[in-house]
Amino acid sequence: MRRRPRSARFIPLRIRFLALACGYGLGAAGLVALSPAETARADVVERVVAVVNDEAIFLSDLRRRAVPFLPQVMSSGSEGDRVSRLSQLYGQLLTMLIDEELFQQAADKMSISVSSDDVDRAIDNVRQQNGLNEEEFWQAVAEQGLSEGQYRTDVRKQLLRLKIVNERVRGRVNITEDDIRRKYEESLRSANRQQRFRASHVVFPFSEGASATELAQVRTQAKKVRDQLSVDNFPEAIEQYEGGDLGWLRQGDLPEALENALLALRAGEISEPIRGTAGYHVFLLHEQEQGGSNMPPYSEAKQRIQREMLDSAMRKQERAFIEELRRDAMITRRIGNESKN
Repeated sequence: MRRRPRSARFIPLRIRFLALACGYGLGAAGLVALSPAETARADVVERVVAVVNDEAIFLSDLRRRAVPFLPQVMSSGSEGDRVSRLSQLYGQLLTMLIDEELFQQAADKMSISVSSDDVDRAIDNVRQQNGLNEEEFWQAVAEQGLSEGQYRTDVRKQLLRLKIVNERVRGRVNITEDDIRRKYEESLRSANRQQRFRASHVVFPFSEGASATELAQVRTQAKKVRDQLSVDNFPEAIEQYEGGDLGWLRQGDLPEALENALLALRAGEISEPIRGTAGYHVFLLHEQEQGGSNMPPYSEAKQRIQREMLDSAMRKQERAFIEELRRDAMITRRIGNESKN
């Protein structure tokens, strides 16, 4: 028995650093005042719905992009709801088409192109990721209301956008080791936030009103001692200096700075010196109660965190780049009540 292709929702191409149909907002501004009845008519005369630096976007372009979404839009609600949802959809898709034209014009200026081989490789990757053979894949694409040629065109536009973003934006993104470590510790503290934990500390006190020089001297001493500490000799350091067993603690039992340092530790780890109100503290986390954080060690989580931070930073820079393209362009929307010149 031949397998039925998976749901169409698995087919759209996914490329990192790319925001496609999401993120444009569905507010009232710039909505397309077209009714379901008008959408269904085949005899509507072709017309321009937007102009981007003298390049026209046509109603047929907009309708073609709307085809995969129409069954959902038209399937429920009252007539008024369907008209409103269709207008919102067309407004969103028109913004996408405008941005695609802006990227195409940017690509022309930057002499960036996408080859047929690039498109073939991208489509093959999507097909393999979804476990579909050639026939199943293109049948699923057709069920979305797209021809093979239309789908390849859409893929080419996505790849072109990715290349432009990488060319113009990648150099603005710099994720350092400290950034990754800080993100990991924030995540670990968040995961540990409701845990109970048992800890000890060694304290290196300073006097009230201590000068910057005095504070630096105390911290230097604390750092030297900390570098020699281990789980085995920690009790001896408590006897030699100050401190003790803190017992079982929960969130809020310690000042925020001290708590954050402790929550970033795993059982058996020793913190760096952390400044408190009356001294520098070095913590040893003995144990956490059962059911605590399942986060992997930093060495295992580092690559994933770096990738997530890079993705987030690239999306932010991409949004800024899109706004820059829009700001520098002459854009006129010829449907709805809004236009930009």
